[in-house]
Amino acid sequence: MVAGVDHNALRAQAVEIGDDRAVTVNKRSLIDKQLSRYSRPWSTLRELIQNAADAAASRVVIKIETNPSTRVPTPQSDDPSARLKHVLHNHTISQWVIENNGHVFGPEDWARLQEISSGNPDEDKIGAFGVGFYSVFSISERPYISSGSEALEFYWKDNDLRTKRFRSPQTTETVFQLPARDSGSSVPHGQELSSLCEFLTGSMTFIKLQSIELFIDDWRMLRLTKSIADAVNLQVPTDFIRSTSDKLMRVSQVAQQAVQLEAEWMKALESTSSLPSGRDINATLETTTKSVFSFFKRKLDAPGQNMTKREQDEKLAANAIVQDMTATSKHKAFFHINKASISTNVNRELGAEFLRLRKKSPPKATTVSFLAQSYDEQAASSLNEPIVASKLFKSVVPENQGHIYIGFTTSQTTGLAAHLEIPALVPTVEREQLDLNSKHIKEWNTELLRAAGILSRISWTSATTDLQAKLSRYPGMTERKVLAPHELQEVLPAVKWLYASFDWSSTTPLSNVGSYIQNAFWNCGKDFSLISSRGFVPLDNVRVSSDDLSFIEELPTLPEPLLQYGLIKRLRAGDVLSDVQIEDIVTILEKSKKTRTPVQLQQILIYLATKARAKTIGQREIRSVLDATVATDEEVVPTQIIALNEMKEYINPDKIPPDMPVPPSTIPFKYTKKLSRFDTDALGFLELDPLKWLQWLVDSKANGQLTSEQNIETNPTLAGNVLRALAKNWSGMSQDSKTRMTALLENQRIIPTKQGMKKPSETYFASVKLFADLPVILPLGNVKEGFLTALGVRKTLEIGVVFDRLMSGSSQQWSHVDLIKYLASVWEDVPTRDRERLKSTPMCPAEPLEGRSLEQRYRISELYEPGDSLRRLGLPILQWPSNYNAQSKEAKLLGILGLRDAPPYTDLVNIIATAGQSANHTLREFALKYFIENSQSKGYNTAPVASVKIPFVPVQGSEGKLSIPANCFTNERVAALGFELLRPDLHKYSVLLGVQADPPIDRCIQRLTKKPPRTKRQAREMFGYMTSRIGIITNQHVEVLGSANIVPITTLKNALEDEGGQVRHLPPRMCFLGDGGDLASLCDFVEFGKEAEMFLLRCGSRHEPTISDLALLLTQQPAKMLHRLGIDRYLEILIKVAHMWDSFKKDRSLIEKMQQAPFLLATKIAAPNESNDPEENDEKGGSKQWHLAKARDVVIVDEIGNYNLFKNNVLAAPQQDEMLEDMYAQLGVPGLSSLVEERQQISGLGPDNRPNQRTALHLQSIIRERARLFLYDYSKESLHPNRDSKWLEKSLTVQTVRSIVIKTSMKGTDIKHIQEKTATLRQESKNWVICITEKYNMAQVSRALARLLLVRPKPRDWMVLTEFLRSELSGLQEAGINVERILRQKEKEARVAEERHQRQLEQEQRARDELEALQREMNIQGGQDRDNNIEEEAQDLMPGNFPEPSDGMEHEAEYEQEPEGLFGGFRKMFGLDSARKTHPTLSDGEGLAHDNAYATEHKPPYSDLEPHEQPSSNKPPAPPMTPQQLHDLTRKALQTTRPHTSSTLRSEPSVHKVEEMHTTCDAKPGMNVTYTGSASHHRVFLDNEVLQTGTTASDFMTANRTGLAHFASVLQDCATIYNLPPSSLQIFYDASGTTMAFNQHQSLFFNYRYFQQDHLAMLEAGDKDLPVRHWATTTAHELAHNIEADHNVRFQNVWQALIETHIPNIAEVARRVRPVTATQTTGPPRQAAPPSGPPRSNPPRAPPSGTAAFKGAFKR
Repeated sequence: MVAGVDHNALRAQAVEIGDDRAVTVNKRSLIDKQLSRYSRPWSTLRELIQNAADAAASRVVIKIETNPSTRVPTPQSDDPSARLKHVLHNHTISQWVIENNGHVFGPEDWARLQEISSGNPDEDKIGAFGVGFYSVFSISERPYISSGSEALEFYWKDNDLRTKRFRSPQTTETVFQLPARDSGSSVPHGQELSSLCEFLTGSMTFIKLQSIELFIDDWRMLRLTKSIADAVNLQVPTDFIRSTSDKLMRVSQVAQQAVQLEAEWMKALESTSSLPSGRDINATLETTTKSVFSFFKRKLDAPGQNMTKREQDEKLAANAIVQDMTATSKHKAFFHINKASISTNVNRELGAEFLRLRKKSPPKATTVSFLAQSYDEQAASSLNEPIVASKLFKSVVPENQGHIYIGFTTSQTTGLAAHLEIPALVPTVEREQLDLNSKHIKEWNTELLRAAGILSRISWTSATTDLQAKLSRYPGMTERKVLAPHELQEVLPAVKWLYASFDWSSTTPLSNVGSYIQNAFWNCGKDFSLISSRGFVPLDNVRVSSDDLSFIEELPTLPEPLLQYGLIKRLRAGDVLSDVQIEDIVTILEKSKKTRTPVQLQQILIYLATKARAKTIGQREIRSVLDATVATDEEVVPTQIIALNEMKEYINPDKIPPDMPVPPSTIPFKYTKKLSRFDTDALGFLELDPLKWLQWLVDSKANGQLTSEQNIETNPTLAGNVLRALAKNWSGMSQDSKTRMTALLENQRIIPTKQGMKKPSETYFASVKLFADLPVILPLGNVKEGFLTALGVRKTLEIGVVFDRLMSGSSQQWSHVDLIKYLASVWEDVPTRDRERLKSTPMCPAEPLEGRSLEQRYRISELYEPGDSLRRLGLPILQWPSNYNAQSKEAKLLGILGLRDAPPYTDLVNIIATAGQSANHTLREFALKYFIENSQSKGYNTAPVASVKIPFVPVQGSEGKLSIPANCFTNERVAALGFELLRPDLHKYSVLLGVQADPPIDRCIQRLTKKPPRTKRQAREMFGYMTSRIGIITNQHVEVLGSANIVPITTLKNALEDEGGQVRHLPPRMCFLGDGGDLASLCDFVEFGKEAEMFLLRCGSRHEPTISDLALLLTQQPAKMLHRLGIDRYLEILIKVAHMWDSFKKDRSLIEKMQQAPFLLATKIAAPNESNDPEENDEKGGSKQWHLAKARDVVIVDEIGNYNLFKNNVLAAPQQDEMLEDMYAQLGVPGLSSLVEERQQISGLGPDNRPNQRTALHLQSIIRERARLFLYDYSKESLHPNRDSKWLEKSLTVQTVRSIVIKTSMKGTDIKHIQEKTATLRQESKNWVICITEKYNMAQVSRALARLLLVRPKPRDWMVLTEFLRSELSGLQEAGINVERILRQKEKEARVAEERHQRQLEQEQRARDELEALQREMNIQGGQDRDNNIEEEAQDLMPGNFPEPSDGMEHEAEYEQEPEGLFGGFRKMFGLDSARKTHPTLSDGEGLAHDNAYATEHKPPYSDLEPHEQPSSNKPPAPPMTPQQLHDLTRKALQTTRPHTSSTLRSEPSVHKVEEMHTTCDAKPGMNVTYTGSASHHRVFLDNEVLQTGTTASDFMTANRTGLAHFASVLQDCATIYNLPPSSLQIFYDASGTTMAFNQHQSLFFNYRYFQQDHLAMLEAGDKDLPVRHWATTTAHELAHNIEADHNVRFQNVWQALIETHIPNIAEVARRVRPVTATQTTGPPRQAAPPSGPPRSNPPRAPPSGTAAFKGAFKR
């Protein structure tokens, strides 16, 4: 809004003096837009018929007047059908005339007719010439209306609609003449005419008209007549809620009217679906008529026995069409309308809004009508219904869903098979849908819909009342209260029709309309009745079931055919109508006063079985029904009452005959005979077990509960039947059941014999005829002999009888041999009880021995079969007079009775042990031999001999020494631990004797810990043996061994060999392996051989102390360690500890010790002595003194200038390693700058005394320009927060002053220094100023600027920044720094200056143009000369014309022309350039290779793997890594390096393109090497091709012992530089190839051949500097491959970072190994043979980043 403008005042002024104009409306456009909303056909007729109804008309006549065709002449025939066809298909519409006999127009009607949207304000009228009337303009441009004595015509003037009103002759009719808008509009015919007639028929549903007629010219095509019977009031139940939910409306009363609608139509209407349409119908009329006639004639002549009634009607109609189209047909439809009178109660707010929106008040009373057909009305309507009638009346009586009518039908469905007329509903403008959008209109409409729902419920109740009246006349309802099946079938069609009418489908297009109606339907009344097997009953009592429930006819069930209807589905979905539940059945059975019949009882069982089979009920439900069921069986005498709750078993006729006496808990068989076994089991009945049945028979007999006929001991027939039934089940019984049955019958007199009923054990089979008086069983039919035998019926005499009768004194006595022979002949028939008696009876003597008599009798199981081996063992042998045949029947019987053929292993062990104790070596050895030789045949090999606790196994030592198997072993090495050894000759039988090769590892550990070794020999043997068992030593064992004192330690050199000296024992975790070197005197190192060391390593020993160990040692005895190790070694250990700080920084106890202990190495510069010895004094004077100090006594040199001032007064931390400084800082060592105070004295700051600032401005521009480049490589942690190049531009200025004096002092001391400087930094408020003198020192400027930007600036940072500020941009660009942005800025400035000069030279432009034209002519001539020269040079360089080399100088020139960059500087630093120049055939890093090929070749501009055009990849470069990311990657590269533990290595060669490097390919050479030995700590591998030539591993190691030792010393230095375990660097040798080194799974391999060729002579001459630098670079290369396999930018960054980080270590090692003499003496270098194999591609050289390049340069 514009400030200061008073719009209210302006508005008031506009009202007073503004120009007043009316708003105009384009009426044609307005009406056209209004008409576009009327999408349904015949909308104009709908509006006019509705207006006629509102005018109380009873008749409407619609005439279509036509114009003759101008192309097709009128037929001259007198046939009316032909003339009618001609009119329908060739005439055009002249005008529409609609007449009605309603009230003629009054003045208000004429006035409203001329106003758009000014409808009838009468609240009871649906519409009267509002917007709807203007639909006439859709068919006519000049409508004409005549009514009463006046007339009016509409006409258009441009876009303005006007009227002419005039007087006309008086008439009682109202006529609408609508001249056709389009003169070519065809007359409705075909489907269009059918649609029009259907529309008119549907218009007669609710509208208050008695007839509608349709004419086409003079032909009356259709006449509709409606007759309405007198209304009958419907009875509304008293409990109905008549008001809607919001109380706006209330149903006062409902009346029902029967309606008859009669339609009379011409036959032409029936031809609409069979005749063609179009204007040229007459051209083909004759042909069409003939074809149609012939078609229908063929159909009519064909046999019609199989045609449906509809097909017959269609044929008859077609036949009638070809005869007379002007004939008429009639049909009547019957239906009823239930009209509810509605009273409204509208509040003031709703009434006001309704009036505002509708221009009329809401009616105080209205109606809602429900139109439907009953079953009887439908039957009467469909009787002889022709096809055309069904189409005409389809919209009158709905088949599926009805529509909501607002005078006329809308597109909204009701969800019922009924129409609902709600005239008070507010529709949308086009009157097609309900308006449910506006808040107040929606409230009105939804209440009307709810009133319609209440009316629908009343209609439902009325229909069900009628059906119930019909049912009351059936005998089933009057007598039994249950409908007979035929009675239900008679009324079911009417019920289906009713349920289908109330199907409650989803409504469209608004689904919530159905929800409003349906909710009111259900909520208005509580009582809702449904048809059931007991008539109409309340919904709560009706159940749904598809099963036959005739056994509980008291339960009302829904007829199954009704389940498909939507009404029933909704009731079931809402859990209102539920299925039959078991609880329902139980309730009826419990409450019923009558018992079930046998048939019903059987039905109940079948029903439950069916449900159980379907798993729809469980045992609890089944049990509840059975418990409630009681039946009466009157077929038996006396009458039997069956209570199912007492029934537990059922009879299986396959096991127990049904006619046998059964327990009272068994249900009679006739009720279960139709059930399967699965069914009876599912019902919870148990099958009557034959054993339980028998138990009942026995118990009932004993209790006297059975009659004599039912007693198995008195009724032989019953006993025989019982035995047959039991015998039938015998084979399927378990052994336990058989035993129990036998026990039940053994004391029952159930066996019929010649001597009467006997017990089974007292009877014999008929085959036993030894004695005539034996009780032999009578025939029992098909009872099997085995069953009777099991019961105890005997096939042989009882053994006691045998003894009594056959061995009595009066008879000849039998010997034990005779008895055995008899028993062998009848053994199969001897009962089990007798067999057991024979086994337990002592009846046989043994062979006589000393102390043994023949009179003594033994059980057979105590004796052994006759045999010499058993006799030698001293065992009791069976006395057998004749030769003993082991294959005879007697021998087999003796074996069954227990005669032994061999002693058990326990007896044999006792024999061996006893013989050993008694020194009977002969018996012991024989018994041992017997045990071994018979191990397979006698089963001793499966005996648990190992668990024997009796000593019987011979062991090494004395002759008779025995041991148990668990205490002796076969492995000779276990003797070192004190275990016994099995006798050597028995080793091959160790498994048989239960002897293990080794003791359990737990016992070995127990022996070792209890008695550890005391000598070196014992330790070697014990630990060596434990190494052989290392595979089964678990972590739990390691925990025990690692902390056990088992390692012998002595201070005497040879004490461990000869057992002299004092020995102490330490746990393996506190010992270290090897000679220890410098640490030997500080830690406990032991050497027991490689095999023993493997065991100690497993137990926690290590080759050397860890960093944590070293750190702890440093804190415990720093002075001792410094004395023994020296400064360099001590400092090296400190650096190692610093590099591994992260691994133990969380050990708070160790950190606290480090903070308190005086172990930190620090230097202090003493005053220079008089000798000024360079070995003692530094280059500025003064000697460096090393001290051990605590963290609080040391300072970190973070500002070299201040250190030079106070170096004689402070203990300074070593400056060799950044990580060492970081560790010092972590331990609390302060920076020197925090202890120093500076005071500045600057002259020339004031404006009066200030010198010229030109120098300062120049320097300020340089600082701003170069600061961005300098800060690029620094991480955020290295910079002061929020201080970047943009901050510098805002907050830093440079100012020239006259002089600068700095007074520096140290806090807490009186030491002060005064210096004159050329640059310093000072702060002014929030800004900073660098003050410089005219002749300033750029190094001092850099120091000041670095302190401002960096948190902890280092000297190299100042040096790098100095070089940035000093160097030209071109020099920085050559160093690899991106200065393109700066150069572009300068180019822009130059271009601006050039443009400025150009404007100054405009006066000379013409002369310069002439001069340039002359120069162009000269250049053309000169260019031709240059082209000739180029062509000559090209001819010299054509293939075959190669330039001749001159003594190899071209190669050197080529090397010299290569850009050096960062790695070029490294070559110079490490002396690699000289090596390259001495080997012109080898490029930089020749032969360096790995998994991804670090090999070289002088490549042509394009190789076969590259495109023949310079690549221009669009791939974005890899994102630069931050210093922190590089730092993490370098640490990971070092930490992941590991030794190669396998004895072989094999890999396949491969080549792939490195996408990131454009033209570079990585080659993977194949490797196939084998382990051959070790050089120091480095494993040596030899190429298999060399081994295949005949060279052995030992030959190679012997021939190259000295060279390998030199190479190992170089690799040891490389491991020291990168703090790697030496074992992670391997040596390999191949005879040829380009691989100098490779990385295989983080293990590094280095080629001895390249070392031998290039560097061995240097080491032999005493020069180790260059080889160490070379192989250190190679090591860094391979370490970088731990992170990245390919030679991409990421690899280059990591390689570069590794070298940068370890340059101090490389320099320190190189300094240490540098020869003493000033002049380096080297032998002639050995010429390397050109590597064989395919050439390799050079590794890509990534240009170094700017700051990194300068850092590397200054480190060098």
